[in-house]
Amino acid sequence: MKIISEILFTVSNGLLIPVVLLLLSLLARAIWILAGLYGDVKLHRRVSSVIKDTVRNYSYERLQCTLGNLKEMKGCMVTEYLARIMDHKDDHAYCEHELADFQVDVQKILVKYRMLIKFGPMLGLMGTLIPMGPALVGLAVGDISSMAYNMQVAFATTVIGMLEAGIGLCALQLNQRFYAGCLNDLEFIIAKITDR
Repeated sequence: MKIISEILFTVSNGLLIPVVLLLLSLLARAIWILAGLYGDVKLHRRVSSVIKDTVRNYSYERLQCTLGNLKEMKGCMVTEYLARIMDHKDDHAYCEHELADFQVDVQKILVKYRMLIKFGPMLGLMGTLIPMGPALVGLAVGDISSMAYNMQVAFATTVIGMLEAGIGLCALQLNQRFYAGCLNDLEFIIAKITDR
């Protein structure tokens, strides 16, 4: 049994460096997402207000004018899908397929935020538990400096993991709300243009 526990202890300690490196790479990704969040929210608000105004005061001519305004806003996936839907407005099956593709692409966008939410705390917990073994060994042999160092690593990884999850959750909520509204508006537009 002692051999098995020593193997487990060695494997567990060997995982600390990969866990910390993964946490740091996720932290870099979270900072990158946070830096771009303001620009994304600003673009989302502009696109959403233009589409909502068109839906509330719907007419086919206004929809075409809206599409022209949206094409000026570069980098928004909603604009591309709306343009393709308008180009094939007489083909209901095509429009429905584009709507399904839109949902798939939205899920691809949202998965990067979900990854932060799930993997941040998971790696943070691993980074907390792995150094606890050496910390307890240090406490048992009276090596307080070793115990303090390992406890410092344990708490730091927890904090970083939770920070990553917090950033991911904020970004997910903002993007999910925007894309859910856009999906609803696209469904309305498809229903209107295919029933004309």
